[in-house]
Amino acid sequence: MKLLITGVAGKIGRVLRQGLTGRYELMRLTDRMALAPAGPGEECVTADLGDMAALERLCAGIDCVVHLAGVSEEPMQNAWEQVLPANIVGVHNLFEAARRAGVRRVVFASSNHVVGFYERDRTVGVDVPLRPDGIYGLSKCFGEALGRLYADKHGMSVACLRIGSFREQPEDRRQFATWLSHRDAIQLVRRCIEAPKFDFLVVYGISNNAASFWSNEEVRWLGYEPQDSADDHRDRLEAGFPAEDPVSARFHGGSYCAMGLGKPQGGAR
Repeated sequence: MKLLITGVAGKIGRVLRQGLTGRYELMRLTDRMALAPAGPGEECVTADLGDMAALERLCAGIDCVVHLAGVSEEPMQNAWEQVLPANIVGVHNLFEAARRAGVRRVVFASSNHVVGFYERDRTVGVDVPLRPDGIYGLSKCFGEALGRLYADKHGMSVACLRIGSFREQPEDRRQFATWLSHRDAIQLVRRCIEAPKFDFLVVYGISNNAASFWSNEEVRWLGYEPQDSADDHRDRLEAGFPAEDPVSARFHGGSYCAMGLGKPQGGAR
């Protein structure tokens, strides 16, 4: 197995690099930022998602791409202008470069914010209609749809990971439902890389949290069995967290739903 991981300088990328070291014949690591020197079985390449020729070179000889690169949260200002180059143009470039190079599988880092406007009294699975809670979530909807296209039209195996709150431990009240531990993130990505042949799948990147908003029941065949739980941290942390505002507390996406929220036009929402 020869693996390409993009966005390795980011939080998830750094953890995956360490957690997957030595597991594959080759890990080709890339980011637009400089990376720590390559270790055994690694190649480190600086590249930008806007450079199609560079992406084609990166994908050459690769079996699976784990695509983490891009804007990773809702920008506070000029959201569309910030998201467009990496999360729209860049993700298209990555899929197309992978197709041209004959890459068989792409594991795409999507986000829970593609379903952020569901209310918290409803647990949702992997097949519900998308309800993004901002421009960032919208860009991840595009990435999932693009993955579906490349699976259907070009025969690529595509896994879309709707990543929750990737932290060492929960950092606010919402994260008792959305937390994804480092250990569980490594396992989830590994399961997607090594799974038997599939066409297209969506899976929520969450640990074993009792209060979770999301269900992976329909993709249990993947074999992902989270080992950690936000509940193990609740007694120690919850009292120190402030209450959420009413809008954030209503929806899966939390504060992303409240950001830039407008008043209804032409009657009640």
